[in-house]
Amino acid sequence: MDAVLGKLPRQTDKNVLVGFDKADDAGVYRLSDTLALVLTVDFFTPIVDDPYTYGQIAAANSLSDVYAMGGKPITALSVLAYPESGDLDVLGQILRGGLDKMLEAGCSVIGGHSVKDDEIKFGYSVTGTVHPDHIWTNGGARPGDALILTKKLGTGVISTAVKRKQAQPEWEAAAIESMRTLNRAAGEIAVRHSEATGYSVHAATDITGFGLLGHAREMALASNVTLEIDHSKIDALPGAMESIALNAVPGGLKNNVEFVACAVSLSAAVSPVIETLLYDPQTSGGLLISISGQHAVALEAALQANGTPARIVGRIIEKTNCPILVG
Repeated sequence: MDAVLGKLPRQTDKNVLVGFDKADDAGVYRLSDTLALVLTVDFFTPIVDDPYTYGQIAAANSLSDVYAMGGKPITALSVLAYPESGDLDVLGQILRGGLDKMLEAGCSVIGGHSVKDDEIKFGYSVTGTVHPDHIWTNGGARPGDALILTKKLGTGVISTAVKRKQAQPEWEAAAIESMRTLNRAAGEIAVRHSEATGYSVHAATDITGFGLLGHAREMALASNVTLEIDHSKIDALPGAMESIALNAVPGGLKNNVEFVACAVSLSAAVSPVIETLLYDPQTSGGLLISISGQHAVALEAALQANGTPARIVGRIIEKTNCPILVG
C-alpha cells in the first residue's frame, strides 16, 4: 500500500496537519488555531461468533485511532458489508453492539453506508477533535522518553486458538474483554497527565494488525530514534503463551515477521514464544505512549489506579543502526 500511495501527487493544503503520507494512525485537518479534526476509518470481518460482541469490538477498534492521536471522538459513520440473504436479527445485534460502545465513548453515530456482500464486514469512520498544537503522532518520540503500553498482548494467537477449538473458555473471555475495552480511559488520563506536566507525552500509536514490533518500527522510523523494549515487562493475556505453544499462529503474524524482522535485534534472553507474542497482530490493542522519562512512573501509576493494565516496557534512545532493540 505504501508503494502505491507514494506515487500519488503530494497535497499542498496547509491545513492538512497529518495526511496519508505520514503512516500515522489517523489524518488531522486544522479548522482554526485552536481546533482540528481527527479522521479515521476501520472495519473488518467477524473476529468472534457473537454478533453483539463483534459490533462492540469493531467500534472499540475504530475509536482507538482517535485516542492514539490525543483526540476526543465526537461522531461516527458506520461502514457495513452484509449478505443480501443474511439474518436481520444478527445484523441488528451487530449494529446494537457497535452503537452501545459508541455511546460509552460519548460518540454520536450519525449515519453510515452499507453494501451487499457475501462476507460480513463492519466498522466505523470516526471523527474526533484535538488542539492543533497538541496532536500525538508516531513521529514525536525523543531520546530519554519512556514507553508505556496500556494493554496486554495476545488477541491474535488466542483468536486463532478459538477458531481451531483449542482455546479454554477463560482465554477467549479475557481476549474478548480486552478487545472490547475502549482506549478512552487510557487516552484521557494520558492527555490530562501530559497537560499537567507541560505536554510530556511526545508520541503515541495504537497496537493493531502490525503487532507491537510493527508499530514500534513505525514510531522508530518516524521519530528517527531507536526503541529499546524490555521483554520481561511485556504482559500477555491469559492463554496467549499456551496458544503459541499450540502453534495457533495467525497468518498476519507470519506477515509481520517477514516485514519487521529486519528492523529488530533480539537478545539471547528472548525466547521464541516471547518473540512470537511481540509480532502477534492485535485487534483493538492498547496504546504505546512515548512520554518524558521523568513523568513516566506517575502516568503508569495513574493508569493502573484506573484499572488499565499499563506498564513501562522500554525507552527511547538515540538512533542506532537498528530501529528496535529487544532485551
